[in-house]
Amino acid sequence: MLKLFFMKKFIVLLALCLGFAAQAQETYRFAERDTCSLYLDIYRPAAGSQTQLDSLDKPAIMYVFGGGFIMGERSHPWHLPWFRTLNENGYTVVTVDYRLGMKGVKVGKGMSGALQASDAFENAQQMGVEDVISAVTFLLEQKDSLGIDPYNMVISGSSAGAIISLATEYALVSGRAKGLPEDFNFKGVMSFAGGIISNSGAPHFPKAPCPILLLHGTADQAVQYKSMALFGKGIWGSSWLANDWKRAGYNNYCIYRFKDSTHDVAMYMEVLWDLEKTFLEQNVIRGHARSVDALVDDASLPHWMQISLGDIYK
Repeated sequence: MLKLFFMKKFIVLLALCLGFAAQAQETYRFAERDTCSLYLDIYRPAAGSQTQLDSLDKPAIMYVFGGGFIMGERSHPWHLPWFRTLNENGYTVVTVDYRLGMKGVKVGKGMSGALQASDAFENAQQMGVEDVISAVTFLLEQKDSLGIDPYNMVISGSSAGAIISLATEYALVSGRAKGLPEDFNFKGVMSFAGGIISNSGAPHFPKAPCPILLLHGTADQAVQYKSMALFGKGIWGSSWLANDWKRAGYNNYCIYRFKDSTHDVAMYMEVLWDLEKTFLEQNVIRGHARSVDALVDDASLPHWMQISLGDIYK
């Protein structure tokens, strides 16, 4: 936990020292829960930026923050450079709150401890999914006044936020996303070190999901790159999901497997903009059925420190 504390402090200090700023921000309350109010922030495209490609409107990007379901902020200073990049490239950014379902929950050591806490993890994931659905519902209701079309929106997330993003798409494809129109789906998903938590066996998509971009380190010790399960309870990571989609014949996903990289990839949003840009322009906006499965071995990528489940839930 000490390592995580110092890393968080370093990230905040770095962002503040570099003086990053985003475009003008709007904040709205989108839901009331028993324990808290939930808000979203909107960052608009920069003046003069191109908000269309080939006469097609660029999608809004909904961002779901990470933090192990125990901490995090919807508009943390670390993310502002990425929001600014998106804005300068003509994309609206929507950042959302969700309830932190693992806050105060005790988790034992290692994989065995995580599996013993599987019910709590799945509940935290489900709370996040419910809160994302509430945010989408709010945007649907305020579509005209806010000028954001949720039917033209990509959901993205880091770590726990990536888990929530993928689980929300899984709920939509499986017909379990209560509260949204039956025909609703995202235009895409961008997952930075994510997976899907399940206590009822491996998550098999009954039909092809929307276009999905998966980015994950092969040595991730916080969110499993492959899978970690016992008696049908566990987490199925990016590699397992991509391999399952390949077996099913789905052809609109891109996975980049970062060789020997750790959970650092969860913080690569700004670093990997070129990959995101290609995915957004080709898979999402132009609608090309395009699949990529690449192992990336790049020593120039930044590395901070390894984070394990023990570090997060110590």
